[in-house]
Amino acid sequence: MHWSRFAEEQPDLAALGQQRLGQQRLGGPGVVLVGTVRADGTARISPVEPLFWEGDLWFSMLWGSRKAADLRRDQRVLVHSIVVSREGDLGEYKLRGRAITEDDSDAQARYAAVVEDQVGWTPVPGRFHLFWIDIADVAFIRYDAATGDQFVTRWPQGIEYVRRATSATSLGKAEHTPTTSSPPRVRTSGELVDAGVNHERSEHLKAAEQTSKRRFEAVPEA
Repeated sequence: MHWSRFAEEQPDLAALGQQRLGQQRLGGPGVVLVGTVRADGTARISPVEPLFWEGDLWFSMLWGSRKAADLRRDQRVLVHSIVVSREGDLGEYKLRGRAITEDDSDAQARYAAVVEDQVGWTPVPGRFHLFWIDIADVAFIRYDAATGDQFVTRWPQGIEYVRRATSATSLGKAEHTPTTSSPPRVRTSGELVDAGVNHERSEHLKAAEQTSKRRFEAVPEA
């Protein structure tokens, strides 16, 4: 799915993605993490500069780079926002899909012009690899700093749920929140907090906090 179509179906989640993968999270560090599949089947993680342009999420890569070779051989890709703190309260934005190669010289020239205008460097058409992302799955995961609860939003499943912290390093079962009409409106995790789904911290968690500062390192796959 094109980013523009995703934004039409889920405007809130798409806007959050442009913050986490774009102007704020990507425009700050200037990169996202991109997961590709190496020729031997193992994973490769690479920092890549993103661009939201002409209704899609785009990546350009160095000519002949290994990560570009991965995507030209196997289109499967994972895009992950940069994590800049260990608390987890800013959230993680994850996007899965396929990287579609764009070899058209006119498209590459237009892309290069936009990059020069926005970033200040000039890719040479025909001397870089260009991809747009065909979106298949989006997830946003966030931890509440006060309680340690984990909030999850998933698309296209159209679900959102919270997992309560049961200790400094463990979470309870998913507590799903109701969705509306089809396709459901996926609320952001911040809205879940505002909606009053927080609970009082368990005595077990409070005791753990007295002895150590919580760290949330075990994040279930989403």
